[in-house]
Amino acid sequence: MSVLAIGLLFGFATLAVMLAGVPVAFALGAVGVLFTLLFRNSAALDIITENVYEELAGITLLSIPLFILKGAAIGRSRAGQDLYLALHVWMNRVPGGLGIANVFACALFAAMAGSSPATCSAIGSAGIPEMRKRGYSGGFASGLIAAGGTLGILLPPSITMILYAVASQQSLGRLFLAGIGPALLMVGLFSLYAMWRYRYETRHARIVADGGGSHSALLNEERYSMAERFAALPRVLPFLLLLTGVMIALYSGIATPSETAGLGAVLALLLIAVIYKTWRLSQLGPIMYGTIRDSTMLMLIIGMSLLYAQVMSSLTISQSAASWIVSLHLSRWFLLAAILVLVVVLGFFLPPVSIILMTAPIILPPLKAAGFDLVWFGVVMTIVMEMGLIHPPVGLNIFVIKNIAPDIPLSEVIWGVLPFVGLMTVSIVLLCFLPQIAEFLPDLVIPKR
Repeated sequence: MSVLAIGLLFGFATLAVMLAGVPVAFALGAVGVLFTLLFRNSAALDIITENVYEELAGITLLSIPLFILKGAAIGRSRAGQDLYLALHVWMNRVPGGLGIANVFACALFAAMAGSSPATCSAIGSAGIPEMRKRGYSGGFASGLIAAGGTLGILLPPSITMILYAVASQQSLGRLFLAGIGPALLMVGLFSLYAMWRYRYETRHARIVADGGGSHSALLNEERYSMAERFAALPRVLPFLLLLTGVMIALYSGIATPSETAGLGAVLALLLIAVIYKTWRLSQLGPIMYGTIRDSTMLMLIIGMSLLYAQVMSSLTISQSAASWIVSLHLSRWFLLAAILVLVVVLGFFLPPVSIILMTAPIILPPLKAAGFDLVWFGVVMTIVMEMGLIHPPVGLNIFVIKNIAPDIPLSEVIWGVLPFVGLMTVSIVLLCFLPQIAEFLPDLVIPKR
């Protein structure tokens, strides 16, 4: 049977198993094993699984459970709420300051926890009720938190970028640094939209009030004294120092990524023990359980995705597909657009982890041949996958928001996130025209070899 026929069967089988409702990890693993036995032999399966084990045992992937532990420790404390409240107190005089405080809180918490769902849950559980109490619409409040949470896979320590570094064989340090500029760009765009939307909703509320309608809480003014502002800082500063210390250790070469992850996890546990008195076994139990559960689930998906990619390679499907794409001689920008559309479509069904490991052998060789910097592309691809976290039908962050704010209709949440999908698209276009946004910091700190 030709490679084309095997590749088509491989794709249809994968789609059929997933549409049947089989969990992603088991679907990918089952298709990989089945096609190896059908078109290779059991000895080939032994070699493939040995390669997968060697990948999973790599020192880079070792950092993932440690980063998850760090995120679980911070996420299950009141650190997110304290961070949000401190920012709100300092920014309340800015038009739309409450919304902007949520964006900044999401960015900072994402940089500490490295998890999109954890960021949505930790900041949203405090931010959404506060915004709604002050008159913000449910769609705006939920969209702001859902979009802010996506920064968890763009800002270091990003598990998504760790996997991309493994799949693309690029420097993890350069990838982490490359995500900072685009993340700041998105924070700026989200904040500008929050300011505009606040002014729009306030203007509408004033028209209603002047017409004899109900008085919106948006029209009330809050003031905080300087003493209250400084009183909000003590619980936040230790975690900001933790973030700074971990970054310095990583980028100065003092520690490897896995050592940095271990250091961050230990320091996070120490901080929640000192600041929030979270040190009893009954309190640490849920943190450890959550870490083991999430790590096991994620590593299973990673392992099966690696198996799937190895089978594609052993059957020469990925090499043939990459060679065919190169032979089309597409313009580099048309090639990039087509690949990004593919990633968007895959985001309807798959988590970022699987998308990276499944597509990397196919899409990266043509992109490299077209002259694209794979570190830059990793950032662009991450932003596209961020969009997958807030658009239907998967939209993980949408369902996280629905869980913490069940009274907001799902349709309202979806309409609330759509403007942010547009802002992410603007970010991608800007990165295409100004790649220095992503490349400046890596070139400054870790020059190319």
